[in-house]
Amino acid sequence: MASFLNNGHSSVVTIPTVEQNDNFTVYQIMMKVGSFFWKVDHRYSDFVELHDKLVSDHGVSKDLLPPKKVIGNKEPAFIERRRAGLETYLSSIITLLRKTMPRDLALFLDFHVYDIIFLLQNLALYLFREGDSLLQQSRHYYFTPLQLHAISERLKQPCPSLEILDKRLDFSHVLDFCCQLKSITIKGSNTPVGTSNIVPNNLSFELSAFKGVEKLTLAGVQVSNIYNTGSLRDSVTTLEVHYSNLKIIKHVLLCDDLHKEVNCSGERYMWKKITEANFSYNEIEEIDESVKLMPNLEQLNLSNNKISALNNLTTLPHLSHLYLSVNLFTEVHDLHTKMGNIVYIDLSQNNISSLMGFSKLYSLEGLDISGNQISDLVEIKHLSGLPCLENLALTGNPVAIIVDYRVKVLEQFGNRVPEICLDNEKPTQKELDTVAVLQALRIVREGKSPTFETKLPTFPKTL
Repeated sequence: MASFLNNGHSSVVTIPTVEQNDNFTVYQIMMKVGSFFWKVDHRYSDFVELHDKLVSDHGVSKDLLPPKKVIGNKEPAFIERRRAGLETYLSSIITLLRKTMPRDLALFLDFHVYDIIFLLQNLALYLFREGDSLLQQSRHYYFTPLQLHAISERLKQPCPSLEILDKRLDFSHVLDFCCQLKSITIKGSNTPVGTSNIVPNNLSFELSAFKGVEKLTLAGVQVSNIYNTGSLRDSVTTLEVHYSNLKIIKHVLLCDDLHKEVNCSGERYMWKKITEANFSYNEIEEIDESVKLMPNLEQLNLSNNKISALNNLTTLPHLSHLYLSVNLFTEVHDLHTKMGNIVYIDLSQNNISSLMGFSKLYSLEGLDISGNQISDLVEIKHLSGLPCLENLALTGNPVAIIVDYRVKVLEQFGNRVPEICLDNEKPTQKELDTVAVLQALRIVREGKSPTFETKLPTFPKTL
């Protein structure tokens, strides 16, 4: 990102091309500051308006701007002379006003879009005017890596003279606003900003300006560019990272650690307050050991990744909800040895063909196994002994096209049938009656005779 404050002497402005329209001429200005450059289009009338302000407010010579010409102002020779004259004019006033860089000139050259100090001035002015209203509506705000890079670089600098004159432009308005936010979303991009060569996801930034943020969302952000999380580890309760090509969870949890070695990470790298973590829509292939850096995690969403096995979940004693839809699972074995008292699992849209691995998850209340390869009703037996299971989703499996599928699935849950919500629907009274008959027939078929203590199942009628 450009920094005219540090590269003023090496900055170059040119007008390399001119675009001729039917009624007017546009001069295409190329501004280069350090290694960054961008293009700005202006008509001659824009130059006149700028010049009038610079003459009246900053002592620029009135004769410095090439004069107007009413007749023949569309002739190629004249346009070329004016282009050269305007290029000389811009070079002269930038040299003349380098130390003060008036806001009018900065806005004319789009410094407020591409330069650290002037972008922050613009943000400060906006927050000075709208900050209180924004905070009253919501303590959430969207940032770009461009803005955060500017804030991070500004924190490294002493107060520059360029922003002293107008207190509305003071950087303190930005910091004060950041300190009051409870939720932020950082939206990255690999597309250059405007007409520049500045790519947001190539910019590094820190997050120390945020003191009380409880929800942090990174969307399309290059997490390796974060070099300081500030106090967020002590405040964030919800962490979300989406569409960021994240391959390993530790790359975000240890984003500001140089070596990213979990075993060497001390107490200061713990995200102690996180209860919800959502890493969906990434490229994660395994659940690595860094998840233990979130010791109080209750909900973990890893949907739409490339995971094929469960690991390291026993380090999360409070984990109750696990979302793993649209991954690469083909089988799951002995899940009770791989997680604690799990309450809900979503493994929809995978390629699982057996339910045996769920048979000892005695605390499980909900299971979404829709869109898999369960084809045999016998597999339901592995779930029928789970005492807490109440919500089961099987739609989208081959088993779901069997005749009387719902009744045949429900029948295997014995006296608990009225408690089972299958594919988001509670059993109807007709289904309950049919299940009672099937269970009675099964008792007879198995050669069991009802005794005084053993009665045929009866179900209450639904309202």
